[in-house]
Amino acid sequence: MINIAIDGPAGAGKSSVAKAVAAKLGFIYVDTGALYRSIGVSALRNNIQTDDAQAVEALLPEIKVELRFIDGTQRVFLNGEDVSEVIRMPEASMAASNVSAIPAVRAFLLDLQRDMAKNNNVIMDGRDIGTVILPDAQYKFFLTASAEVRADRRFKELAAKGIAVDYKALLDEIIQRDYNDSHRETAPLKQADDAILIDSSDMNIEEVINAIISNIKV
Repeated sequence: MINIAIDGPAGAGKSSVAKAVAAKLGFIYVDTGALYRSIGVSALRNNIQTDDAQAVEALLPEIKVELRFIDGTQRVFLNGEDVSEVIRMPEASMAASNVSAIPAVRAFLLDLQRDMAKNNNVIMDGRDIGTVILPDAQYKFFLTASAEVRADRRFKELAAKGIAVDYKALLDEIIQRDYNDSHRETAPLKQADDAILIDSSDMNIEEVINAIISNIKV
């Protein structure tokens, strides 16, 4: 099986790029961030502080997260409910950052992610795919952009969905999440030694997609 890992900070466009690359190559796209967002949403719905490791760990046996591919599109199910849209709300982003720092949560999802990669040609994006989840992936990329560019992209994305948000609040959240993700003890966000760095601050999505595909031989 051929595995492609794309890591990078929040809002760098990893999911959009990975979906497009997967479609062009005929690979399965695995959105690992959606898994953590789902656990974060579950904690919020149960009135659990998402940085309370003990309480979140106690909730895990009650959680079933599934990625289903429906009409070629990945949908995310939490205990049987399609939460694909819910997990994209701003509050789910910080919740995901908090729960992803909990070792028990990462262990809970590790086998699920690795099994997908073992049995399929996959492109997987996240924070630690190339360093922890799939350290032997044949192709690794680290996709980033300035915090301001990432906040602007997220602002426009949410506005297009009719969701009113404050740009400054989004920027502050991205900066805080960058800090949280890169400073956590368990599997911090960092570029794998053998990953190709792509800074998309001044690139459109097609340029990023082409930059990745040009480095892949299938």
